[in-house]
Amino acid sequence: MNSERLAVDAEGWLSGARRIPSPNCDARPAGEALSLLVVHNISLPPGEFGGPGVIELFTNRLDPAAHPYYATIRDLKVSAHFFIRRDGELIQFVPCGQRAWHAGASCWVGRERCNDFSIGVELEGTDTAPFTEAQYASLAELARVLRQAYPSLLNVAGHSDIAPGRKTDPGPHFDWRKFRALADWPAVA
Repeated sequence: MNSERLAVDAEGWLSGARRIPSPNCDARPAGEALSLLVVHNISLPPGEFGGPGVIELFTNRLDPAAHPYYATIRDLKVSAHFFIRRDGELIQFVPCGQRAWHAGASCWVGRERCNDFSIGVELEGTDTAPFTEAQYASLAELARVLRQAYPSLLNVAGHSDIAPGRKTDPGPHFDWRKFRALADWPAVA
């Protein structure tokens, strides 16, 4: 991914990302500024990388008979704005102008309903394995472009930070210092 080729259009679609629209989104509250980038991890089936499971989940096409775990999540209606594969491929499901359903019950510095004011990025991964250099590079480029497009996007947090006790991602292997250095993201906003 080359950030010189990336741009965010008026709806919040990113050029340079593969676009796979998800139905699991809706309108943000009127006048809500984007102020938080939320980093997640996901793999489907759990612990397996490279398959179609995440795309199928975010587009409501996951076959509950394809894997025993899928039956347990068959009724989930979730999405994220972006998904970054292990090789750094960037996929966009929801335009940034819309509210993706990634955070669930959540709170950031006293504000609940983080989906209202955040952009969600899922990294293909688990809490038990390091992320790839390609993922850090793609995430950093994405973060720089998003901060330029949305000057109010001043904070970044893990899913575990906005839903403590309920979520653990992006997990202990996510290197926040590396991300902040690559993205030129201030340590404190």
